[in-house]
Amino acid sequence: MKSSAVLPPILVLDQLLKSWLLEDIGRGDRTTQGLTLPGDKTGRAEWVAKETGIVAGLPVAARVFQLLDPQAALIPKLNEGEVCQKGQAIAALEGSLEALLTGERTALNLAMRLSGIATMTRKYVDLIADLPAQLVDTRKTTPGLRLLEKYATQVGGAVNHRMGLDDAVMIKDNHIAAAGGIADAIAQIRDRMPYPLTIEVETENLEMVQEALKHGADIIMLDNMSIETMQQAVQLIHQTNERIKIEASGNITLETIRTIATTGVDYISSSAPVTRSTWLDLSMKMR
Repeated sequence: MKSSAVLPPILVLDQLLKSWLLEDIGRGDRTTQGLTLPGDKTGRAEWVAKETGIVAGLPVAARVFQLLDPQAALIPKLNEGEVCQKGQAIAALEGSLEALLTGERTALNLAMRLSGIATMTRKYVDLIADLPAQLVDTRKTTPGLRLLEKYATQVGGAVNHRMGLDDAVMIKDNHIAAAGGIADAIAQIRDRMPYPLTIEVETENLEMVQEALKHGADIIMLDNMSIETMQQAVQLIHQTNERIKIEASGNITLETIRTIATTGVDYISSSAPVTRSTWLDLSMKMR
């Protein structure tokens, strides 16, 4: 399964990668700089998967090495989103010895983290692949890594939810409490929000769903509802306005996602692909 996920522009990506390289390098790579290495000596390495999973982050890793050596090249042997097997070579690498040795840990860390997220995401996506509902991610991401973690969920087959607070209006329980109710929250925000943002309202019961419908929500989230209540909510929304999108959220697990998808919701949002994933173990071997 080849991924259509899109990385952030180089201008944005480089700023992040430089900061992470500086975090690791500090005042200098004491080990590598302590070796007597010919400045023009080219090194070659191979990246090997130590377990089975979904590959993600190889273009990011390639850019890490290019920042240290513009002539460095990481040649993937698998596409982003494809399955790697334990012991399989997933990329070949060539560049200055200093760049390969200094950039190894930052590049591997990023690729292992992103591949782990893509692997977990794919498990969820595969369970509902034959149904119309789509898996979407959330803002529960590691500070500083959101752009890349959301890229990884795309590689795994999910759809990105809003990237940040400025992407869309999502009226959650605390907003409703602060405003004094759904009606007041929608009215106040609609008067101030720029076109063409949409309004999504989080609901916990059928009464809240009716209130969100009455006041013109564009998207209605069904949060932590029982399957029976969710089915009733979907029916109510479709009868009122079929153009309104429906999102299910709350306690989405590998055991529950398929049942939730059969209720007729359009989207299922879950933080699990990010928060419950483990790194995919990869290693670099000099050749």
